[in-house]
Amino acid sequence: MSKSILIVEDEETLRESIKRVFLKEGYIVDTASSAEHALQLLEDNLYDVIITDIILPGMDGLEMLEKIKEYQPDQICIVITAYASIDTAVKALRIGAYDYIMKPIIHEEIKQVVKNALRQKRLTSENTILRKQLIRSYDFSSIIGESKVIKNIIEEIKKIADTKSNVLLLGETGTGKELFARVIHNNSSRAEMPFVPINCSAIPENLLESELFGHIRGAFTGAISSKKGLFEEADGGTVFLDEIGDLPPAFQVKLLRVLEDQIIRPVGSTKARRVDIRFITATNKNLSEAVKNGQFREDLFYRINVITISLPPLRERREDIPPLVEYYLKKYSEEFGLSPKKISSEALSIMVSYRWPGNVRELQNIIERAVLISDSDTILPEHLPENIRQSETFVEESLNKGLSIEEYIRAFILKYQHIYNEQELAEKLGITRKTLWEKRKKLGIKRS
Repeated sequence: MSKSILIVEDEETLRESIKRVFLKEGYIVDTASSAEHALQLLEDNLYDVIITDIILPGMDGLEMLEKIKEYQPDQICIVITAYASIDTAVKALRIGAYDYIMKPIIHEEIKQVVKNALRQKRLTSENTILRKQLIRSYDFSSIIGESKVIKNIIEEIKKIADTKSNVLLLGETGTGKELFARVIHNNSSRAEMPFVPINCSAIPENLLESELFGHIRGAFTGAISSKKGLFEEADGGTVFLDEIGDLPPAFQVKLLRVLEDQIIRPVGSTKARRVDIRFITATNKNLSEAVKNGQFREDLFYRINVITISLPPLRERREDIPPLVEYYLKKYSEEFGLSPKKISSEALSIMVSYRWPGNVRELQNIIERAVLISDSDTILPEHLPENIRQSETFVEESLNKGLSIEEYIRAFILKYQHIYNEQELAEKLGITRKTLWEKRKKLGIKRS
């Protein structure tokens, strides 16, 4: 696809020389001998690049550049200047020129500068498209679920998304805490700015401060150059601190200062830097209990706990399992280039009755596996992992054997006590932990 260039130069010989250079390169070229003529052309035409001399009759190149940037801030402009006018070229850069070229013009140099400018424009355009696609992929429709609890959470997020308030997401592993954090960010006024996810448990304690705050050259052994920290990278956007309950106590006080003052100080530096960050934090731990035990600072807990959203485990919203299954079947069928797959009622029944200790993440992985190993267009029970099928098989076997309730409970405990903990066993049987303990005592079953 041809690129278009406007050359603004009052010296005819130079103007025509530059024109010939780009015509040979396959560009569409228009020319103007004055700023006024160039502005007239811009009323009816769009140009990929404008090359202009600074010294022009009437309106000069700087004034023209200001007018262009006022109405077309993304327009690429390259200025031509004499060596004696280098200060003027610097002013042009401050106004928004992409680059400047000094006279006498070297053809290879001006061609390369234009190529670089167009490459940067293409990358910027691609990044903008990708960012918009990313924002669309994390709108409210990305939260799959029809249960009342999920609908209530969506309504709550709509109310708080475009505020500056810090948000704490609570929930078991695999409940989708990062998904909800991204939805909050992408439905706020910060959506065009960075979203920086940080897993607090994945960064070694001795590197935590450097990773988050950055460091200057020579701050420690191995710091051969200065490095910008993740907090500074997120300036203007949102930081998602996952597993915040795993933050070392020594670092908690440093994070508290950032939350309070929005100021960071890179390791080894004496200069503080102000940032504008919204914090969304998440944990699967009981932070209130951690505060009581002295494992988590109380003042930090209150800072991050302005708005709390509790994400329910999948077993507490079983009505959302069918739409989740349908969503991931469609997703992975398309991703792997396969024909659309459906799930049999028997397989779906097994999935709905399963306890899902790994929550949505576990369901996602199981559907991905089933799509890959299934040779037909229907997911059957045999395409599901054995640990999901065995609960259903056990019930069928028990019914066939005609076991009494006590015999069923005894057989169930013996079969599954190495898989589930006491609370999970009790929930599976529909009894309390105290009743489970009494059953063990009565039936003479020791804990595994």
